[in-house]
Amino acid sequence: MTRTPLIAIGSYRDWDIAAMRDSHDLHLLGAPEAIAGLAPDLRAAVRALAYQGHRPLGAATFEQLPALGLVANYGVGYDAIDVAAATRRGIRVTNTPDVLNDDVADLAVGMMLAFSRNMMANADWLAKGRWAERGDPPLARKMSGARAGIMGLGRIGREIANRLAAFKMQIHYHSRAAKDTPEGWVWHRDPAGLAAHCDYLIVALVGGKATEGYVSARVIDALGPDAVIVNISRGSTIDEGAMLEALEAGRIRGAALDVFRSEPALDPRFLKLGNVFLQPHQGSATIETRKGMGQLQRDNIAAFLGGRPLLTPVN
Repeated sequence: MTRTPLIAIGSYRDWDIAAMRDSHDLHLLGAPEAIAGLAPDLRAAVRALAYQGHRPLGAATFEQLPALGLVANYGVGYDAIDVAAATRRGIRVTNTPDVLNDDVADLAVGMMLAFSRNMMANADWLAKGRWAERGDPPLARKMSGARAGIMGLGRIGREIANRLAAFKMQIHYHSRAAKDTPEGWVWHRDPAGLAAHCDYLIVALVGGKATEGYVSARVIDALGPDAVIVNISRGSTIDEGAMLEALEAGRIRGAALDVFRSEPALDPRFLKLGNVFLQPHQGSATIETRKGMGQLQRDNIAAFLGGRPLLTPVN
């Protein structure tokens, strides 16, 4: 039985590779540029492409695959994919939302706690014998009861807000329109207005051109000197230079960041700061969630090739 050819681009784990090979004639590539090296008859036959990564995927790639009808993205964010170019060629795009909401929200709260309670510094204090030599480390800060500002109350933003409400935090949020929320949650029409009314600004926006620099210098300036920025969305959503200047000057208390504008080679200025908690883009990085993302990606491919409705269409 002839199996359908499938191109998969990215650093997939063994369990995803094995599952794709079980169902397809798999061609695993490291980058979009490698497609040019495939045989012309193979490129002409490929109808579906599994994509994982942040390198641009657009018209130049699509032109090399004349029968391509689906780009199935591994991840909720699809800003690396030129969806407009795909739509013009009649190519459908899917992503993997919802399966990662809990993990990303959990990490956001964990980062806030780690930063506020000085967990990294305290662990180092203990490990280096300072507790015994010098006594207790410097006092930390309380998080419960503070004002949380959610920039983008989508699926993940809502999960974060639900968790922070359990910490007795006052919930403020900004989105394009007010949403159906529990009593007491406050909507702010203007992003700077949200910043002026929170102690923790948690960025949960989708990536892409529409949100590039959304947390602007104006928004950062609206934060008080006791405010903390938390970003689990995309590095592009924040004016990173303005944030670094505010952190270096002490105009905000600090930042807890899982994403950066240039990953993995982030701006070295971050590593010189003592008022940050940094993570290497780990929002969805659990075994359970990564397996769920891969399964949803494959389910979308199977639906497309089987002529069934896509599970999570983007366009």
